[in-house]
Amino acid sequence: MKKFISILLAGALAAAALTGCSKTPGGAASGNTPLVLNEVAHSIFYAPQYAAIELGYFEDEGIDLTLVNGAGADKVMTALISGDAQIGFMGSEASIYVYQEGSQDYAVNFAQLTQRAGNFLVGRQPEDNFKWENLKGKKVLGGRAGGMPQMVFEYILKKHGLDPKTDLTIDQSINFGLTAAAFTSDDADYTVEFEPFATTLESEGSGSVVASLGTESGYVPYTAYCARKSYMEKNPELIQKFTNAIQMGLNKHH
Repeated sequence: MKKFISILLAGALAAAALTGCSKTPGGAASGNTPLVLNEVAHSIFYAPQYAAIELGYFEDEGIDLTLVNGAGADKVMTALISGDAQIGFMGSEASIYVYQEGSQDYAVNFAQLTQRAGNFLVGRQPEDNFKWENLKGKKVLGGRAGGMPQMVFEYILKKHGLDPKTDLTIDQSINFGLTAAAFTSDDADYTVEFEPFATTLESEGSGSVVASLGTESGYVPYTAYCARKSYMEKNPELIQKFTNAIQMGLNKHH
């Protein structure tokens, strides 16, 4: 299978205007190929993608892109498999799960955007000398079982000699994006949050960032772009052009 360039992101990302659903200028009337991209979440963490849209890099590659916020990897993968989206953007593990289920037309990861976890551990108060061992016996609002955020969190715990199942309590019952709101009224000691939720908790006086999961975990294939095997086989040039546009967005932020 033809290998497409791997896109890596390191360091801080510059700010970008975030919208729920957007299209590159020009549209189908320009003769560009329509393409629906369904993303797992709308986050500053994915700024190069939004830069590629706003700066017209997809249009330059002949793509009329529609961006949809899927609000969760399970929903993104459903849209991809059903054909509602041609490209999905989510944790790389989602494609592995579909493959393991025996699908003949499985999802294939063809480009990576982020290579570190972009979330933070937020506690009730500042801890200048925080140690991960401090979580022993504590309650933490975590992520969906089997999702990249939760797996990275558990990896860090094990790295520090903690058993995620017995040494602490991880509440995984709260939907993605709602843990910060729950933390303000919950009895949890810590919560794992992406931006802007971590900063919001701090600004409201409801919490304090004590550690970065990205710093602690090191490099991981955190979020990647994927397409169905059949779509990639039929549209290799389009997949490459999409990747080119993302790469240009990345270059703009280096």
